[in-house]
Amino acid sequence: MYDATFPRDGDLSLLTPPHPMTASRLLPVLVRTTFHRRITSRAMDLDISQSKIMITSHNQYSSSTQLSPSTVLPSPLDQFRTWFAAAASGTETTPRVPEPEAMSLATSTAAGVPSVRVVLLKQVDDKGFVFYTNYNSRKSGELAENPVAALAFHWKEVQRQVRVVGIVEKVSAEESTAYYKSRPAGSRIGAWASPQSQIIGEGELQKRVDEVAAKYRSEDGKEADIPRPEFWGGWRVVPTEVEFWAGKQSRLHDRVRYLRDGDSWKIERLAP
Repeated sequence: MYDATFPRDGDLSLLTPPHPMTASRLLPVLVRTTFHRRITSRAMDLDISQSKIMITSHNQYSSSTQLSPSTVLPSPLDQFRTWFAAAASGTETTPRVPEPEAMSLATSTAAGVPSVRVVLLKQVDDKGFVFYTNYNSRKSGELAENPVAALAFHWKEVQRQVRVVGIVEKVSAEESTAYYKSRPAGSRIGAWASPQSQIIGEGELQKRVDEVAAKYRSEDGKEADIPRPEFWGGWRVVPTEVEFWAGKQSRLHDRVRYLRDGDSWKIERLAP
């Protein structure tokens, strides 16, 4: 057994006993070695061997949020907007979440083979949650053949999560165009240049970017209007289920779930 203590900032120079290798080369060796290692930090204990990684401890949650069916708003979209605003700006008692719009998006094929990735929320309206992407991407292909999706927001800094399940639909062309025009020029060029989710050769993407940039450059060298590609636009997840989660001690978390019931919502507490 080899015991190494890592400080919170990850300074490998404090690793004991001394190791002749540089810090940048040490961690891969720790993972690849056939000898069993134990790494202890202030955040967690890790047991790392050749075949597995075991996480043997974790910080306890201690959210001050009082979450129950009686404390939430009647609409999950209104409740989400309240939580999102607090995460984005912070409050007197909670810190600001650096990127609250980051969300995991889960899709699956018609045969039920799942895939998940992190995307960015761009709008919450009265119908649901909107994000934008290439309509020829893997996620869009799966949504086209199996139009259901799940979202998950994890806001570690405030010990809250939100989970969404719903039916998907494309947003209107007008909505997609309006958002596309708000994007930086580089992002608009990238939408044309990147054949998202397709295999691409080394250097090919930059070549395509340069070609698109040249195509939409005016005679005086300034950036010309870059129209929205027809293969790029928004998806809206129209929720049928939304769960709000607040972390508590001993994993006895608060969970409140909304289930769509006609034009209204049924609100229930779930066991952690």
